[in-house]
Amino acid sequence: MQQASHPTVILGGGFAGLFTALHLSQQNYSHPIILIEQRDRFSFKPLLYELLSGELHSKQVYPRYKELLTGSNVTFVQNAVKSIHLNQRRVIVASGKVFNYAYLVLTLGSETTYFDTPGAAECAMPFTSGEEAIALRKHLRRKLHQAIQTQDSQHRRLLLTTAIIGAGPAGIELACTLADLLPIWYDELGGDASEVRVVLVNRSQEILKGDVNSHLRYIAQRALKRRVIPVDFLFNAAVTRIQPQGVEYQQHNQTQILQAGTVVWTAGTAPNPLLMELTVPSNRGRLLVTSTLQLLNFPEVFAAGDCATNSSNPQPPTAQVAYQQGKAIAQNLQRLEEGKPAIPIEIQMRGTLMKLGLNEGVANLFNKVQIKGQPGHFIREATYLQLLPNSAHNRKVTTEWLTDELFQRDRSITYMQLGQTPLLSGIATIAAAIILTTPLVWRAAQPMQFQQNLGWTGIPTLLDWLVPPSR
Repeated sequence: MQQASHPTVILGGGFAGLFTALHLSQQNYSHPIILIEQRDRFSFKPLLYELLSGELHSKQVYPRYKELLTGSNVTFVQNAVKSIHLNQRRVIVASGKVFNYAYLVLTLGSETTYFDTPGAAECAMPFTSGEEAIALRKHLRRKLHQAIQTQDSQHRRLLLTTAIIGAGPAGIELACTLADLLPIWYDELGGDASEVRVVLVNRSQEILKGDVNSHLRYIAQRALKRRVIPVDFLFNAAVTRIQPQGVEYQQHNQTQILQAGTVVWTAGTAPNPLLMELTVPSNRGRLLVTSTLQLLNFPEVFAAGDCATNSSNPQPPTAQVAYQQGKAIAQNLQRLEEGKPAIPIEIQMRGTLMKLGLNEGVANLFNKVQIKGQPGHFIREATYLQLLPNSAHNRKVTTEWLTDELFQRDRSITYMQLGQTPLLSGIATIAAAIILTTPLVWRAAQPMQFQQNLGWTGIPTLLDWLVPPSR
């Protein structure tokens, strides 16, 4: 038994860390729980595109930790971790304060890596947090305002060009979002939406290469071309430098420059550099853990999320994996306190979800059934909103979102601004109603099958809130 005076310390407030803390609190865990995170807000990364576009707002997907932890017995410490001393069982933060621990949970996540590309850190915009999503939105708005006031067509073209580096899931989801969103914003200002350009820059010829979503490549390629403005592809292009107004790249042994007023970097992440200082086994910077998510030589230390991997059973660094890891760590910590051994975690991969533009997505359920378009969008957002960390916050946000989906208030204006007919907004409303009605009929006819097949998406819980089943 560990010393009762020493807390369980969790480093990092991403999915894995935050859910470990919340599940421990719900279990009435006997140790004090301390969550240390340098930011004051939780970034719900899968929904940053909605934060950028305004489909969801900051209090929905970028809430403060203190709000999410209200009513729990988790102590939130906003500070940066300076050093970790495993042998002494202590953590030191930037303010100089020392935290001794009985158990430690490492969920420090990852950081944007620019692969030593000259100018990238200074001139490219990352897209990994709510803060960065808001900064990108302000930057893009500013470029559009500058463009509408510019008479020089060549300079206007530069201002209206956005280059996205990397064709992984983040790059594709962002490209699809901006190719719908920027023409709308520019049209609102009185500009010619056809002048807007979004370019996806990738080192290889393949999108989603080596990613868990690679089997959605064809669907994604079609979606990229079917936006309000088609996304341009610049493939087999090795980026060699990012400039204040463009991208220098090598293609077919020639150096070329893509002029762009905005460059967004989604090409890669690397584990937190603090982890490299630990004298424990790792693989490419990710800490090696056992099947129970414990460090090999330090059983009192758990690690999960982007910063850890089990070499015999590696998992993709996704939100659904981190969520399940957080819950499993909390359960294992409780077992250790009860004198029971930790048990291996079993990750249940239910499929993948991608945003493919405004009001469009794909839900790949169990890697067998692909639901595209507006139904895919509905399932994607319902699934992610059910993962929001606080039940009261979750219910409020989900209800607000569903109201917007069904009534299509803002989007009906958008369709008309782009020269489409009001009939389309009516069809969208009817489609949304059908999307809601269909699972209600299924739930009534086959409740057990409905729960088994869609329980992971959060849709059953959502419907129970809004339309309680008859008894």
